[in-house]
Amino acid sequence: MLAILVKPKGKTRENVLLMWFLSLNAAVSCSFISSPSSRSVSSPCPARSTMEEELPPPQSDLPSPNPSSSIDTTLQKKHQAMLDRLSNRHESRQKTATTSTAIDSTASFLSKFTDSKRSIESLLDNSPNTPDPTLLKSHLANISSSISSLEKLVAESSYFLPSYELRSSLKCIENLKQSLENLNSQLIPKKKFSFKNKSTSKPNPVNSNTNPIPPNPSHIPQSIRDSPGIRNKESQTLSKNFKNFKEIGEFTLSDLNSCEVKLIGCINALFVNRLRNCRVYTGPVIGSILLEEVENCVFVLASHQIRIHCAKSCDFYLRVRSRPIIEYCGGVRFAPYCLRYVGIEEDLTEAGLEEENENWGYVDDFKWLRAVKSPNWSVLEESERIGCVEIEDSGSTEAEVEIEGV
Repeated sequence: MLAILVKPKGKTRENVLLMWFLSLNAAVSCSFISSPSSRSVSSPCPARSTMEEELPPPQSDLPSPNPSSSIDTTLQKKHQAMLDRLSNRHESRQKTATTSTAIDSTASFLSKFTDSKRSIESLLDNSPNTPDPTLLKSHLANISSSISSLEKLVAESSYFLPSYELRSSLKCIENLKQSLENLNSQLIPKKKFSFKNKSTSKPNPVNSNTNPIPPNPSHIPQSIRDSPGIRNKESQTLSKNFKNFKEIGEFTLSDLNSCEVKLIGCINALFVNRLRNCRVYTGPVIGSILLEEVENCVFVLASHQIRIHCAKSCDFYLRVRSRPIIEYCGGVRFAPYCLRYVGIEEDLTEAGLEEENENWGYVDDFKWLRAVKSPNWSVLEESERIGCVEIEDSGSTEAEVEIEGV
């Protein structure tokens, strides 16, 4: 026992040394008994009596309190909550900015559309009252051009317009076209009257066919005649991959009979002329597609604009940015684009045709100006559709050699 070593009070030096020794011993005992977390606290350890030193040490498996650990956990939770709030606030701001951009674009479109519509209505209401046919035709042509420009504005804005605004705009354009047709009948009635008078002397009955007799084929521009293409083939399977031809412009398919044509990749424009009993599958066309004199064919096409002239008994599977246009056609049917090949999604995105807007089902028949739907075209029933068409780059050397100008 350390208490036995205490000397009488007379020996001061020895007493001081003894007290110092006892204090040092108590401090050492405190360091062994206290936990690691308690040793980090700066408060001094109180002196222990000899009875306290004989107590057994605390069990090591008992959890010792760790205030700094609980504080760290609380701070981490608060920090994570703050980060979550900031992230949610950033996402909310991004959504608000995107919505604001779409709203601004729609508002800008509606402003332009309304101004153009009022201008066209003013031209319709203030038509010149003159017998001069040249002046009347010029006025009507000006109105027709304005309506076409308005229709182009709707086509270019269709990708961001809400469905209600798009349908309303298209309906308004149809009404303007009908008003123009009525005005044309009012301003130039003598032409029809004189034509009837002349025709009475000819006992030649006219068939009441819904399809008017098509005129002679339009003159083919020299640039189309000289463009690369596939011409004058019969009963062949022809394929071409344009991914390695970055500067390809117009491409022509002409005078083909009972052929299957597969075009992979993007081209700027496509001209199709005089095809019979053919199947044509093409990747996206960045510009426009013009088809003339085609019969009993199947076309799978994607383009910003598609115009069909003199087609008979053909099926068209389309993805098109504006409404398809037909003239002098009969028995043509329409369905959505159904082509697949490796890399087609990238090609559609490059051509700006990655979204399906269902314009394939809204066909304008320029030779049917009545209020009821044209009988010259119809939507192809799902049970009669060909389904998804998957093509591969066959690498046929023979087909590559036969293609002119590439």
